Amino acid sequence: MSVLVNKHSNIIVQGFTGKEGSFHAEQMIEYGTNIVGGVTPGKGGQQHLNKPVFNTVAEAVDKVKADTSIIFVPPKFAGDAIMEAAEAGIKVIICITEGIPVQDMVKVKAYLNKFTGVTLIGPNCPGVITPGEAKVGIMPGFVFKEGKIGIVSKSGTLTYEAADQVVKAGLGISTAIGIGGDPIIGTPTKEAVELFMNDPDTEAIVMIGEIGGNYEALAAQYISETGNKKPVVGFIAGKTAPKGRTMGHAGAIIGGEDDTAEAKMRIMRENGIHVVESPAEIGSTLKKILQA
Repeated sequence: MSVLVNKHSNIIVQGFTGKEGSFHAEQMIEYGTNIVGGVTPGKGGQQHLNKPVFNTVAEAVDKVKADTSIIFVPPKFAGDAIMEAAEAGIKVIICITEGIPVQDMVKVKAYLNKFTGVTLIGPNCPGVITPGEAKVGIMPGFVFKEGKIGIVSKSGTLTYEAADQVVKAGLGISTAIGIGGDPIIGTPTKEAVELFMNDPDTEAIVMIGEIGGNYEALAAQYISETGNKKPVVGFIAGKTAPKGRTMGHAGAIIGGEDDTAEAKMRIMRENGIHVVESPAEIGSTLKKILQA
């Protein structure tokens, strides 16, 4: 089983005919992802990568039964693209775009509250992949192999590293979710972890966080409240980050004592998470836990 995306997902690309959209759509199609078309306003009726182009998301939902969208739209238009997808009935929205103005995302979050059953992943994320079924994002698909380990990560690069470590340990991945590193994102760590806790075919979870914010602490508390029903291996990036400086991601900034890597790792340990000091320990730690 999987979460969010699978071989039955009907996926469209918003920003389909642009440079980024074209490049990654082609990669997704080569992987075997069920891309059913794309949206570029003003280019409806054309064919691109042998798929139909629509002027609006609503048209794509009507004509090809789209239920999932991946967004490659410039930052100043991306907020509107997310809201258009939700209004048209798309249930899983994955926004790759980085640099969306914070005030736009405040409006988007409020707008999405009007809709039930809509999940936004990102923005500023690598996407979601269910190995062997659907790659809806920019990740290198060959790294990911099928299995029963769920991955939740704020970092794109560390998502790939975690997947590589899992595979090298002789395990595999059910689904990997890159939630995004911006200050305001659609699906925080806790909600992504909850998806895996409720997935019967996910046996264990890898949770990768970073300095800044309280996403990891809230997820750790949730995991403890479930009675630690599935083992979770955790890692926090940014142990050497200086206070008050943004490190890579807009959301990765230490604002107080609880935002540091050390504080987050302590909270995670206190709530029963198996915390590792290096991503290189993820696979071996998982293997040890699952064999115990």
